[in-house]
Amino acid sequence: MSEEGIAKLIRSDLVSFGAYIAGKSPEMLAEEIKVPVESIIKLDANENPYGCSPRVKQALGTYSHFNIYPDALQVELRELLQGYTDVSAEHIVASGGSDQLIDLILRLFIEPGDEVINCIPTFDIFRFSTQMCNGKLVEVRRDENYFVDVSAVKKAITQKTKIILLANPNNPTGTPISQQDILELVDTGVPVLVDEAYVEFSGETATKLVTRYKNLMVLRTFSKWAGLAGLRIGYGIFPPEIADYLMKIKLPYNVNVAALVAVRESLKDLDYLRDRVRAIVTERERLFGELNKLKWLKPFPSQANFILCHVLNGKANQIQQGLEERGILIRYFDHPLLKNSIRIGVGKPEHTDILIKALKEIVS
Repeated sequence: MSEEGIAKLIRSDLVSFGAYIAGKSPEMLAEEIKVPVESIIKLDANENPYGCSPRVKQALGTYSHFNIYPDALQVELRELLQGYTDVSAEHIVASGGSDQLIDLILRLFIEPGDEVINCIPTFDIFRFSTQMCNGKLVEVRRDENYFVDVSAVKKAITQKTKIILLANPNNPTGTPISQQDILELVDTGVPVLVDEAYVEFSGETATKLVTRYKNLMVLRTFSKWAGLAGLRIGYGIFPPEIADYLMKIKLPYNVNVAALVAVRESLKDLDYLRDRVRAIVTERERLFGELNKLKWLKPFPSQANFILCHVLNGKANQIQQGLEERGILIRYFDHPLLKNSIRIGVGKPEHTDILIKALKEIVS
């Protein structure tokens, strides 16, 4: 069958669908510029530069039941997360990354044509999953400093609105939304989903509020603070009724046993991991100060583990390319609400030093 013939059989709305653009792998860049992969500085995906707890590596190396399916009911995992969040297990559902839960939640709520309010610019998976579920995106612009315009969100609500999506702190801008603003939106009666992927770096969570409201949902992850991005483990805090529905419609074995082992060991090593989080927050503030000294950049204060910068003199894509040539991966944006911008993940102190030196060489 010809390519044209295949396209006629594919869902018409997916033929020209805009994919989520993930970052370049260190291996790919190392091959391109002919350097050892160990020398690549990866600051493009907001990962933890210190990696996971040493306990995780040891436990995975000695685990002997990879041949057995994981518990589809997530009993141990939900109890572990109950201990960490101080929210009862009936509120918790885990998944292979919080991205998977975003998709699952939208599938639960959205029928074709239903409206999803999205506060842009923000995490592109919100757009991706809404369109995959045939929902209609209602995009509400953030203000000039990238804070949520709560009054504009409320004005955008119609009878077709099924859910409001919020990232807190926001990706890629690092800006928070206050609990007061979250509750003002919850009071509209519309389901509100708050993605707290970076909450360990900001310190303020809405998880406890979920037990008081039937339309508030909060997502968390082990990817960032615990260094488990490669194992794909996220979870959500939900009103019990919504949690029950999600447990019904999720794929049975959506969290693998390696991720369960990693969560178990991570939660036994909280002092170590929290010390790494403090190191990242300290380095975030130093990185902001160093970026702020570069007159051709405008960095925005961040509550996450990355910093967004507007490029005032030069082109963001050329800066990204110049850094890649020096073995440093970052992200750049060049669409209307993030015109000529770069996002830099917080690395170790030595990564900051190399990055700043490289930026000065590129724009001198």
